[in-house]
Amino acid sequence: MQGSVAQALASPLVRLVLVLIGAGLLYTLGRELKKIPPKLMVLMATAFMDMVGLLMVVPLLPFYVKKLGGEGVNVLGMHLGIGILSGVIASAFTVAQLLSSPMWARFSDKFGRRPALLIALSAAGVAYLVFGFAESLWLLLLSRIVQGAGGGTVGVIQAYVADTTEPEHRARNLGWLSAATNLGVALGPVVGAFAVVLGRKDLLPGGAELRMGQAAPGIVAAMLCLITILFAWRYLKESKTLHHHESERRRPKEAVLRVLTNTSDPISRLIWIYAIAIGAFQGTFPILPLFLNYKFQVTEETIGYFFMYIGSISVFARVLLLGKLVDRMGEARLSRFGLVLLAAGLGTMPLAPNLFFLALSVAMLPLGTAFTFPCVTALLSRVINPADRGLYMGLQQSFGGVSRIIAPLWAGFAFDALGHGIPFFTAAAVVLGTISLGLGLDQYAKRPAPSPAA
Repeated sequence: MQGSVAQALASPLVRLVLVLIGAGLLYTLGRELKKIPPKLMVLMATAFMDMVGLLMVVPLLPFYVKKLGGEGVNVLGMHLGIGILSGVIASAFTVAQLLSSPMWARFSDKFGRRPALLIALSAAGVAYLVFGFAESLWLLLLSRIVQGAGGGTVGVIQAYVADTTEPEHRARNLGWLSAATNLGVALGPVVGAFAVVLGRKDLLPGGAELRMGQAAPGIVAAMLCLITILFAWRYLKESKTLHHHESERRRPKEAVLRVLTNTSDPISRLIWIYAIAIGAFQGTFPILPLFLNYKFQVTEETIGYFFMYIGSISVFARVLLLGKLVDRMGEARLSRFGLVLLAAGLGTMPLAPNLFFLALSVAMLPLGTAFTFPCVTALLSRVINPADRGLYMGLQQSFGGVSRIIAPLWAGFAFDALGHGIPFFTAAAVVLGTISLGLGLDQYAKRPAPSPAA
């Protein structure tokens, strides 16, 4: 059964279907372009190209860890398996992101969103090159730290959307932005798999020989990052305008204490929902390729199609479903429904006996995230002071960062020591637990549209 799944993923028919899905995604986005505000369209293009580069690298990372780490390493008398090593390297990115996120948030509130994003993109380009030429686990770790340090700008991007969007349209526009990034999620791994194949080919005609080898994905990602920087420099306009005095802003320490101590506050509850759910979900990423390799014999050449499937559903959900469902249900109810779908997908994926049931389980993951995270972020933007928008959205990423540090370490340990399905079962339980935090937030949501019969 496992062999048949691996063969199915590698078959020309499946690849043709996935290519058609990619074409369908591009057609769907192209058809909807006229509905997108011009500023948001430029930001979407920037986020898309950046995400393609990132997702060229992320699915390959566990395979690189396996190549460089063999059966694991011994540190201070302890044996660290491939699962926990993948978790440590994934967490290193998040630690660096966590430490840099408040700095980027305040930087963007003071100096603007545009310079913060350009600096972050430059850091990513350097990280891709380090990744490409890494010949040890330490260099692999360094590449993730460098990228994490420049990757604390998710809150900046969300603040950019909030700067340029009316409150009632924020969930929809955040969904559009997520659609662009998830299109990058869908296409990036496929480009990464192509780069792996390209690295084995001789690039020079005649007798001379030039091969990029293992460095190919990193080199191609860095080149794409350079193109993104030039595009953003030329077309991305500043969104931040100063309407408030510095004295009106909260200090980062005060904001952190507010989230930690005032747990009944809607700001605190929304940040905790986002942080816990995204940590549980993304905590499974470092061991996901290892799980698929173990159970379904998915390899570094076929893992891209799996991520393309996730990204494709996510794009369609955000483009075709999110706005209509927000109008019908409101952000609060829709986010709770999304949490249920996300938990169901995580909990049933290890139980899938074949590719068909795996596809059904996996489909609930992008649907759950599409309905949860844009709605939670839109609700947060409604209940915070505009002067502190960058701060609190950066703080949301910081709390999510703590969660994304702990979760991969647990997932890696559980994968190695407790069973390959345990990380997914525990993640599902944690996601379900966040639903209680969202109860009573409907008063801050967009009012559902009246039914035709009303």
